[in-house]
Amino acid sequence: VDPDKLQSLGLTVADVAAALSASNVQVAVGRLEDNHRLYLVISDTRFRSLDEIPTTVIRSTPGGIVLLEDVAETERASEPQWTRVTADGRAAVLFQIYQQPGGNTVQIADGVKHKLRELRTQIPHGVTISNWYDQSELITASAASARDAVAIGVGLAALTLLVFLGDWKVTVIAAVTVPAVLAASLLLLYAFEMSLNIMTLGGIAAAVGLIIDDAIVMIEQIVRRVREREVETFVATVQCAAGEFTQPLLASSTATIVILAPLAFLTGVTGAFFKALSFTMATSLILSFFVAWLIVPILSARMLGGDEHLSESGGVLTKRVERVYEKLMGRLLLRPGLCIVLILPLIVAGWLGLRNGATGFMPVMDEGGFILDYLSAPGTSLDDTDRMLRKVEAILQATPEVQTYSRRTGIQLGGGVTEANTGDFFIRLTPQPRRSIEIVIEDVRRAVEKSVPGLNIETLQLMEDLIGDLTSVPQPIEVKLFSNDEVALEGSAVKVSDRISSIPGVIEVQNGIIPAGDAIDIEVDRVKAALEGVEPEMITRSVEDLLSGKVTTAIQQGPKMVGVRVWIPTRDRQTEAALDRFLLRAPDGHLFPLKRVANLSVASGQPEITREDLKRMVAVTGRIAGRDLGSTATDVGRAIDAPQFLPAGVTYVLGGLYEQQQIAFHGLTVVLAVAAALVFLLLLYLYESFRVAGAMLFVALLAVAGVYFGLWVTGTEFNITSRMGMMMIVGIVTEVSIFYFSEFRTLPPAPRRFIQAGLNRMRPIAMTTVAAIVALAPLAFGIGEGSAMLQPLAIAIIAGLIFQLPLVLVVLPPLLSLSLHKFPLTWGSQAACKAWRGSAAIILSSYFV
Repeated sequence: VDPDKLQSLGLTVADVAAALSASNVQVAVGRLEDNHRLYLVISDTRFRSLDEIPTTVIRSTPGGIVLLEDVAETERASEPQWTRVTADGRAAVLFQIYQQPGGNTVQIADGVKHKLRELRTQIPHGVTISNWYDQSELITASAASARDAVAIGVGLAALTLLVFLGDWKVTVIAAVTVPAVLAASLLLLYAFEMSLNIMTLGGIAAAVGLIIDDAIVMIEQIVRRVREREVETFVATVQCAAGEFTQPLLASSTATIVILAPLAFLTGVTGAFFKALSFTMATSLILSFFVAWLIVPILSARMLGGDEHLSESGGVLTKRVERVYEKLMGRLLLRPGLCIVLILPLIVAGWLGLRNGATGFMPVMDEGGFILDYLSAPGTSLDDTDRMLRKVEAILQATPEVQTYSRRTGIQLGGGVTEANTGDFFIRLTPQPRRSIEIVIEDVRRAVEKSVPGLNIETLQLMEDLIGDLTSVPQPIEVKLFSNDEVALEGSAVKVSDRISSIPGVIEVQNGIIPAGDAIDIEVDRVKAALEGVEPEMITRSVEDLLSGKVTTAIQQGPKMVGVRVWIPTRDRQTEAALDRFLLRAPDGHLFPLKRVANLSVASGQPEITREDLKRMVAVTGRIAGRDLGSTATDVGRAIDAPQFLPAGVTYVLGGLYEQQQIAFHGLTVVLAVAAALVFLLLLYLYESFRVAGAMLFVALLAVAGVYFGLWVTGTEFNITSRMGMMMIVGIVTEVSIFYFSEFRTLPPAPRRFIQAGLNRMRPIAMTTVAAIVALAPLAFGIGEGSAMLQPLAIAIIAGLIFQLPLVLVVLPPLLSLSLHKFPLTWGSQAACKAWRGSAAIILSSYFV
């Protein structure tokens, strides 16, 4: 609509809109009865085509008529767009497909791909369909990695057993138990309607070493009893070995399961991640017990019967190791205080690892893509923001690892509408092999900061973004500043952002002050409006029609209705002066400009107001590159705690993922304490001795020091995954200690009883330790996609297993000797133990119920 032509004819935009609306109607006006029939009478003045719109009569007077084409031009156009979506530099329409709860991601993705193949034959020339993200690819790759980790782990564990026992039949018996247990575990997961994901598959892979351990100790018990041949027939010997080993096997399996069980009570992100993992591993261990207890003896009786070579003993190396062990233990049992020489260095090493090791929240893995969030200056127009983002797209196109990307401006990845100066990219990288995703992200970030000044960006992987959405704090570093003084709060936010920007490893710092774009305030003078004969609401509605246009009617175009929008040219509504000149019509018909009844002023954008616990808050945020979360947060806290840095009345707390890490660590510490208490109750129930239970639990907790040391030496972050591995090592070491003490109890009282128990259990403990280490090696080396999520767990368990052998065989016997011989149980303490044993039985049974 041409406003000058309207003014010359004494018309307004509202007149045009009203004429169009009145000229395009279809109304049932009544009924007519004629010749015994009833008719519905319809008045139809609809537009049949776009060509009819220009001939619409706007005004008819004795002096002539005014048509729409006299004051306006009619053209096809799209709806006003305040968002922009592109993919690979071209305009695009993005479809995001979400699965319903309980849906199968892989099946959904396969179905979508099948439909897309059909659609490619129907789309017009020049339109392409491409996939910018597919979560099923990570899932299938992780499943393949878990499968490979299981296969490699089983193969290495079987090779270990073959080296130790030198019999392929024994090796086959142990090796077949693993797929049997895993198959049964998968069936139970299906029965409980649990999906196969990174955590369940990782739990299966991590459980391989423990599964094969049960088979190894049972087979070794059977082989040892066959060599002794204390009964006549081979089958009877196998039955005897399996029977006498039932209690130790059951107790050892229970010791590991009670460690995993408390994890089911975790909440938040930690619980969401590890409930499935703990359930999978606990299920596998329960099934492993039954297979080792029932199936392994049956297979041994059928496959090993009559094998004369089973009577062969160890080689020269084994005998040499046994002689060294006898001499060492002879001295330690005479002088148990010498154990401090072994214990103290381990404790010091663990303390050094705890103090100097890196800490994090969640493991970081290469997801094959990342998100780049961006924010230009407040109030930046969509076109100006788009020009800046074209430079970012040029950087992405020049990066060889970038396969495809999509960009949203004015909307978010999840679909939420935002301001025109913000949005995000999702960048998908080429498949492996390529540079690591951390290096690619760092190169892109530096290039954007150098080439596109004025554009604030944040880079993160998709899972990190999802975890941030779950916790409402996507940034690793978040300094929450509190004050009722707005000026002091904003000033402190700028100071804090400048201070932490200088800390090594802290990048993408945002001061948390988010002002809105400038606004033009229209203040209607009610008195002046009344003198013109108009209401303020009418003025507001008219200005809205001016700026946004007014869809007055619609015409049918095939199966859909297309709106007809009345709008003046952009040049006449783009400036404050144009708004001042905008003509309004009073009820009596006279025209007047907007400036006669209203004052226009530009208001600066006000900062966003955030409150937490009813206190005004500004959050200064940042990300981390090349450092761990724990040490970085410590440096941030130290920088802000400098004397007189924050003014009086301004306080702060550290939030972000660091706060979530502390919450998760606290929860896992409580779980570890509960698990240790349950293990102690189990040992007390088994052996009716506080001292024996305490000695065995002490040795298991010493292995935790080895875990800290191992994580530090390998440069692995101490996060919630490695912390779970640390908890599991307590159960694993307790399991092996139970095997040792059970063997000790079967031996007749003699001065060499502790040494003989160690000699008898040395080879099975060594076999289970080495087999578990090699079974976890594929996860520890991070082979395959998705394995990085459980890599810290595998490294933590392996670190504990390395210290398991000397702790159980060397440190535990002197401690038990002190407990049993130096401080024998009195009648009163025996009665107390029996009472506590009954209490322990009640607590354990109620816990599992």
